[in-house]
Amino acid sequence: MNKAVEINDKLTKRLLLYILLCSVFVSVCSTFVQLYASFQDDLTLLEQRFDNIEKSYIPSIASSLWDFNKPLVAQQIQGIVDLPDISLVKVENDFDFQQQVGDASVEAKKVVEFAIIHDGNKVGKLKVYADYQDIYQQLWLQAGFILTSEFIKIFIVAFFIIVIIDKLITRHLFQITRYAQQLASHNLDEELLLSNRPEAEDELDYLVNAINGMRLKLKNKIVKLEDAENALLTLNGELEVKVHDRTAKLEKSNQQLQQSLDDLTLAQDQLVQSEKMASLGQLVAGVAHEVNTPLGICVTSITALKEKVDSLKEAVESQELTKLFLSDTLNLLGEYEQIIERSLNKSVELIRSFKSVAVEQHTDPKVNINLHQHVYDVVNTVKTMFKHKKYHIHIDVDQYFSLVTYPSAWNQILTNFLMNSHIHGFEDRREGEISIVFTHSKGYLTLLYGDNGKGIEKSFKKRIFDPFVTTKRGQGGSGLGLNIVFNLVNAKLSGTITSVETDQGVCFKVKVPIEQTKEKRIA
Repeated sequence: MNKAVEINDKLTKRLLLYILLCSVFVSVCSTFVQLYASFQDDLTLLEQRFDNIEKSYIPSIASSLWDFNKPLVAQQIQGIVDLPDISLVKVENDFDFQQQVGDASVEAKKVVEFAIIHDGNKVGKLKVYADYQDIYQQLWLQAGFILTSEFIKIFIVAFFIIVIIDKLITRHLFQITRYAQQLASHNLDEELLLSNRPEAEDELDYLVNAINGMRLKLKNKIVKLEDAENALLTLNGELEVKVHDRTAKLEKSNQQLQQSLDDLTLAQDQLVQSEKMASLGQLVAGVAHEVNTPLGICVTSITALKEKVDSLKEAVESQELTKLFLSDTLNLLGEYEQIIERSLNKSVELIRSFKSVAVEQHTDPKVNINLHQHVYDVVNTVKTMFKHKKYHIHIDVDQYFSLVTYPSAWNQILTNFLMNSHIHGFEDRREGEISIVFTHSKGYLTLLYGDNGKGIEKSFKKRIFDPFVTTKRGQGGSGLGLNIVFNLVNAKLSGTITSVETDQGVCFKVKVPIEQTKEKRIA
């Protein structure tokens, strides 16, 4: 109820204000129009007054001025000054006669000069000065009367309008407001009815019908919502049972999947280790075969050396030693000694390189290495596995660059790259070119490895780093080589590896952060 009264007060105030503003605007406009019309009428009367002065006063003033009757002239122009809106009158002739009556300090709005003629002769002139003070005063009085009457009329009309609106609209709005405030879900059956309404319907009846229609729709919606809520509760109960059952089944499936994933991870780790061991076994076989050649030469040279020494002893014992025989024997012994020395040095170099690679593949310490020497050791060791091929391997590494890293990781990376080029890139070929380029700048070490082999098929390029992806399926390929390289670069060296587009063969880019040392290898 209080809210309705507040609404009514605000609406009544606004309505009264709008009525007053509109009425005042119309009244002011009409007042200005009336005042302007009155002002024009007064100006017309003033013109008529000047015409009357010319017709009525000029002849008598001409006779008096001709007779030099000054008192009569003064009396006549005084009669002109007494006319409304005339403030000053002057009479002059050619004989220095001048007479004026009126207030000379008043600012004249209009000045009219008349010639004074007697019997066809000009005997002087008459100047009449007029101001609008009387006109303005009359206009102010008229404006005050009009505005006062208009404001009284406005307030009377506004009062009757407010009373009529309150009777026809406001009290019904009170009733509608009270009904809306009391409307709730428990009394939706009560219909809104307005009292003392005429038979013909108007906007208020339309509003009441709309509210009653909204009430019925709201009632139907609430009934439907209650039915839907009951159905939803039933469905929620059924869903909870289904969710519980499916959750149990999902947990069981997850356990099975986790067990399968653990088995698969274990199998993958075993395959990776097998791949590493197979790679190491191939290195062992290649190095053993390579070392066998210089050692065989050493055995053969030692056997021949022993025979020559025995021949020399017999010649000495039988006293048949000649200078020529001794010189030839010593030359042969020198040649055998050089052959044995070269073969042993070759064997020592091979064993040293293999030892460095093999030991580092099974230990994971982070040590300081000379990158140039390490790369050459790995390449020389792996070369024993394809010694019958004529590959040209170009290596570009700063020979004084040292860093702290995992040597075993670089061993495995370079070994897998070289073996992939040998097995896949140069398949059915005896010749090929391999490029190994190391650069370092801004705290990163970059390896660009490439060959001019037959490259990688497009269908495999996106999956080359995935496990068990190989083009030698069923031919001894495991598909773990590049996957091992990818894991070493990402997990162990904290770097990245990408396949770079090239016109021929393959190109891999490996970029890893480095911890460089200030030490330089001393030759």
